[in-house]
Order: sequence, then C-alpha cells, then structure tokens
Amino acid sequence: MGTTWQEVSERQCGVLSEADLRVSGVSRAFVRNQLRAGRWARRTHSVFTTTTGPLSREQRLWVAVEHAGPHALIGGLTATELLGMKSWTRDEVTVLVDHERSFDPVEGVRFFRTRRPLEAMRHPTHRLPTCRLEPAVLLFAAHERSTRTALGAVASTVQQRLTTPATLSEWTRLLRPLRRAPAIRELLADVSGGSQSLAEIDVLRLCRSWGLAPPRRQKGRRDRAGLLRFTDCEWDLPDGRVLVLEIDGGFHINVENYTDDVQRHRGLTTDRRIVVRCTTYEIRHEPVGLMRDLLALGVPRAA
Repeated sequence: MGTTWQEVSERQCGVLSEADLRVSGVSRAFVRNQLRAGRWARRTHSVFTTTTGPLSREQRLWVAVEHAGPHALIGGLTATELLGMKSWTRDEVTVLVDHERSFDPVEGVRFFRTRRPLEAMRHPTHRLPTCRLEPAVLLFAAHERSTRTALGAVASTVQQRLTTPATLSEWTRLLRPLRRAPAIRELLADVSGGSQSLAEIDVLRLCRSWGLAPPRRQKGRRDRAGLLRFTDCEWDLPDGRVLVLEIDGGFHINVENYTDDVQRHRGLTTDRRIVVRCTTYEIRHEPVGLMRDLLALGVPRAA
C-alpha cells in the first residue's frame, strides 16, 4: 500500500503539492471538496495546505520547495539558517532549481537556477529538502551583489564552527566554475591562519599593506577569573608586553553584550598586557587612524 496523503501531510507540515496528491491517489474532486468546505487552502496554483490560517515559517518553506518541483532544494541563507547559522537571517526564501521551467511568482520566494546536480548537494538528514551548508553559502557568496557581504557569510560559517576552511575549499573546487572563487580561496587561507571574522581578516590585510607584523589571532587567554577567552588580535611589543586588539561589531551595541565586553576587557588587562578596542566601522572606513594608533602603541614592523 502506498503512502496516504495524511502521512505526507504530517511529514510536510500540512503542505501538499498536486504531485503528492496524485501519487497518493487523491482525486481532483476530493481536493475541490476540501477547498469548498474551507478545510484546505490553495497557496499556489499547485500547492495546498490542510490548514487555512497564516502560514508558519516551516510551512512557508515547504510551500516554496513543493511549488518548485521534486528536485528543488532550500538554498542560500535560508538553508544556512536551517542548518544553524545565526545572525544571517533573511525574510526571503531561496529555492534552488535545476531546470529552466518558468514559475508563477510566489511572494517572498526567490528561485535560483543552477546547472549543478542538486542531488549531490542535498543534505542527507534534514527533513526539508535542503542544500548542504557549504554549497548553500558558496552559491550565495558567488551571486550576492556585495562582495563584503558575500565573504562575511562564508567567514561566519567557520566562525560559528558549522564547517571548516578545508571543507569549504573542497566545495569551492567541486562547484567550479564559481564566481569570486579567487577571493573565496584567499579568504579561506586567512581563516585557516586563525582569523574568525571578516574584520580580523581586514586587520591582517591592513597590517600587510602598512608593513606591520601580522597579529596572532584567536589566542587563548585566561582572565583573572580563570575563564578561557580568545582574543581577536595580538602583537608582542619590543618591550616585552603584549598588545591585544578587540574588535567590536554591530552586536556590541546591545547593552548586555557591551557590559560583557567591558568586563572581558578588564579581566584580560594586566601590567604586561594592554587591551585596546576598535570598531568594524573604523576598520572599514577610518583605517588610517587605527593603524597610526597601533604604530604609536609599539606594534613592530614586519620582518
């Protein structure tokens, strides 16, 4: 006996496509009766839900991927969010498709066409048809308008320990030709060296251009309470002291996070370790002042 429409509905959060209904042996007359009785709702020309109220987030994803056909995958930042990536949420749902068939527009959904085999990119265990993390973020990075946003997303997958530079490098090779591949490979080389954010990589590149010694990145340090902390950038100064540069991103505006950072700063400071701070805005828009300050604090020239 085949799968019933009730079983498919339960597995797919109450979302059913015309193809699902055909396979389950459901007649068009039955569907019309459910719609007329107000028990079901038509969400696109080929997708229905067994609920009639506002769609949940998971239902929106199922509607999008069911509308796109049997091989479609949730992709882009939608996929990375499902797979655990934080702070990169987008309202728009991205769906990867592997054919040129035209789609009726679906509000809030972007269909991304690719000739790459989707089955090879499909996540092996996720309940929703979802792209693996690495090809999802790399295809996003290849086609995102802003290079900085593109590379920031790739760096964040490593920073959040969702993948490794080596795995991303291998997928960069598998997906070739891939737009921005040289920039992505350069980024991954820097991330492999210890950088955990795009801002840290920017500091590293600024040091190269100014002829300063490259910093150590993500150095483990014990604060006065004995907690293990990882500093953003460090230099050994000629007088034997250590200069620590901590980088404040946008999330530091939050009062609770800011207080935590001030306490962390204080706990890491000793008579032999100087801790200073900068913002990502300075790194991007006012780097000259930052680099002059680092020189004044004693950061040595590169060997």
